[in-house]
Amino acid sequence: MSGTTPVVEQVRSADGTPIAFERSGAGPAVILVGGAFSDRNATRDLGAALAADFTVLGYDRRGRGHSGDTAPYEIGREIDDLAALIATAGGSAAVYGISSGAILAALATAQGLPVTGLVLFEPPFQVGSHVGIRKDITAQLIELIAAGDRDGAVAAFLTASVGLPAEAIAGMKTQPMWGALTAIAHTLVYDSIVTAGGRLPDRLAAITAPTLAVDSTGSPQWLRDGSRAAAEAIPGGRAISLDGGYHDVPPATLAPALREFLLG
Repeated sequence: MSGTTPVVEQVRSADGTPIAFERSGAGPAVILVGGAFSDRNATRDLGAALAADFTVLGYDRRGRGHSGDTAPYEIGREIDDLAALIATAGGSAAVYGISSGAILAALATAQGLPVTGLVLFEPPFQVGSHVGIRKDITAQLIELIAAGDRDGAVAAFLTASVGLPAEAIAGMKTQPMWGALTAIAHTLVYDSIVTAGGRLPDRLAAITAPTLAVDSTGSPQWLRDGSRAAAEAIPGGRAISLDGGYHDVPPATLAPALREFLLG
């Protein structure tokens, strides 16, 4: 790793939106794409675990952290953000995405971005008997954000998309973390649009980059099955399970698997 503190930089996306990112380490480039409720802080520990072998770029997706935002939201704009990061990384890069960030990474790769290797951690696709287990609340989120009800948007997402019970959400509202969640509540609309109600998109078949789908042994079966379905939908895609918790695998376990897949 080059130094103890990642260097914070900025790149302009195609529509002029500034995208903030941290660069650390040395070696082939890998870009880390976060999911809902997360900015670049969420992937920093994984980046640190990879930095001995890779040049790691962790970034704030638009509307989060120190990145800008431009209305109206379109998935294509987020793909442009990733394209700008790949360009500043040297013109090609491996990409790791978690949850909705994994779907975004997959869609960008399917569109033809110069991705050298793709790692998807539990993209929240709903397949088989799990179809409909999480309903599409995009329209509801749009209405809540338009009305200025950020608390309601966060609560709706945690209930419908994450599956938390009302009592757990009530407890979260008393914690300091609630303010951080509501601060980026508008981006839940973006994540909901990206996930498209959990449908497995046909365009995954267009991905030609080597792809690895990862699931955690501690995650619910619908997430694990969705991850493996993504691997099956991508030509040559592979799937592995790693020891971990709910929608999470510790960097000390995850990083070696990424290193082996991306470097061989």
